[in-house]
Amino acid sequence: MALPQQFNGRLRLPLVGAPMFIVSQPPLVIAQCKAGVMGSFPSLNARPASLLDEWLSEIRETLDAHDRANPDALSAPFAVNQIVHKSNDRLEADVAMCVKHKVPVVITSLGAREDVYQAIHSYGGIVLHDVINLVHARKAIEKGADGLIAVAAGAGGHAGLLSPFALVQEIRQWFKGPLALGGAIANGRSALAARAMGADLAYVGSAFIATQEAHAIESYKQGIVDGTASDIVYTNLFTGVHGNYLRASIVNAGLDPDNLPKSDPSAMNFGSGGTSLAKAWRDIWGCGQGIGVLHDVPTTAELVARWTTEYNDALAELNAR
Repeated sequence: MALPQQFNGRLRLPLVGAPMFIVSQPPLVIAQCKAGVMGSFPSLNARPASLLDEWLSEIRETLDAHDRANPDALSAPFAVNQIVHKSNDRLEADVAMCVKHKVPVVITSLGAREDVYQAIHSYGGIVLHDVINLVHARKAIEKGADGLIAVAAGAGGHAGLLSPFALVQEIRQWFKGPLALGGAIANGRSALAARAMGADLAYVGSAFIATQEAHAIESYKQGIVDGTASDIVYTNLFTGVHGNYLRASIVNAGLDPDNLPKSDPSAMNFGSGGTSLAKAWRDIWGCGQGIGVLHDVPTTAELVARWTTEYNDALAELNAR
């Protein structure tokens, strides 16, 4: 695995819990890390902005206590997602808070900035940048990102249209560093498939929404349990960036999911007020195409244990062929 030393001996599964607006908060992140997969959350979930300091202290202190009590089962590192879009007027302050707390991993989205990367590198942190195409991937690495997250077709929330095979293959022709892959990964077998394709880590969102620790309403979780790939709608209407959403939530908002207008990308708003952002992710539920194999709402620990068994069983089957 082409992973930094921060990950050594700390991953039960080679998997990252993707940062999800509203849904990813300290209880889910802590549960993910304790279970042995990297947990993450968007800094913009902490509202007001002063709450970010408290969240980072809570996560760090809780995981440090876990590690002292469980030296043979150390927690996985955690990550904070930063939206590097010009409308995010919290970016500088939130990055400074990550520096203060020495956040192990920062995930950047919607923009690549050298000053952000340098700030995280100043204390030894690493930066993974999420991309949907080769242009953005090359730009991020050129500006100093340590690794990439290939967000392929079928991923929940903001996502691209490229096949995971195509995206990973093309990235691996020129980049040998840390690489995660997201897009309809919803069990241990698909996590192993991501590794087989050339990724170091699977990048998973929707499956963690349907867990007990996720900060999501019950109808959202039940929509994932009841849904299949055909219930996912790809549109840029809600944030200005194309993404995948659960059809039922669009219908509940009084819209026709089969006849949605297009949005003006310049209308994106990731500012400190977060009005457009919060409304979009509160009322319109991001979701990936892999949900057809999710049938219950377990704890995060139960989900990771199940996936670990599936991953190891699939690996044993391949080795036995």
